[in-house]
Amino acid sequence: MALIPDHRHFVRLPVIAVLAGLVLAACGSAPSSEAARWKPRPTTVPWQWQLQGKIDTSVKAPVYEVDGFDLGKRVVRKLHAKGRRVICYLDVGSWERYRPDRAAFPKQVIGRKYQGYPDERWLDIRRIDLLAKPLKARFDLCRRKGFDAVEPDNDNGFTNRTGFPLTAADQLRFNRWVARQVHRRGMSVALKNDPEQAPQLARVFDFAVVEQCFQYHECGRFSPFVKRGKAVFEAEYEIRPAKFCSKASALRFSAIRKSYDLLARPWITCPS
Repeated sequence: MALIPDHRHFVRLPVIAVLAGLVLAACGSAPSSEAARWKPRPTTVPWQWQLQGKIDTSVKAPVYEVDGFDLGKRVVRKLHAKGRRVICYLDVGSWERYRPDRAAFPKQVIGRKYQGYPDERWLDIRRIDLLAKPLKARFDLCRRKGFDAVEPDNDNGFTNRTGFPLTAADQLRFNRWVARQVHRRGMSVALKNDPEQAPQLARVFDFAVVEQCFQYHECGRFSPFVKRGKAVFEAEYEIRPAKFCSKASALRFSAIRKSYDLLARPWITCPS
């Protein structure tokens, strides 16, 4: 799990409660078929992203993203009881030494170290034949725990030094395969970053999760999602909300300010 993103790879309670209800009503019921699958619409209502520490279920956000391995189904149920939608964070384009399924990935698909993370390495996404079994098991894990959606991370290895000669075509093929697998399990799927291919993948993916697009002037590449009636959940780490909130509102992005460690706090929201 990479906590420092690489943009190249990589109010009061009653008001928030009403907004959450409006968002959830627009999104539909719990996923069981293509028609019923959660399909978040463009919104400026803030979301919550926490990948470390005990999950703070008191945050007044209609959408949470949490780690798929670390979070148990009991917490997912608790969030659902509060009217929250819950996104399952998983790596699909990189291998992590600290995950319990690390031995399920064949050695020949494990490549270069992910820069800055010695326990994480890129995967050869051309070899879907070898990656299918462990990745399907990860998607099944999210389904069993009751998640509404999956955010498959590190889905743009073709722009990085992975140790493999990955092409844009390889990446598109892999990302579309991931989307199909998640959909078959009744969950929605997010495109994580990959601004270069966002216009091509906006039809296939249900929404986008984006990091630092205002800092790196890439947000416009995700406008095809909004044009298709799909949400963009965005996080900034370095620039102040005053620098991006009005732009996020104009684009109809749900934008927040977080710290790189992605703990529960800080959680700084833009006015909705």
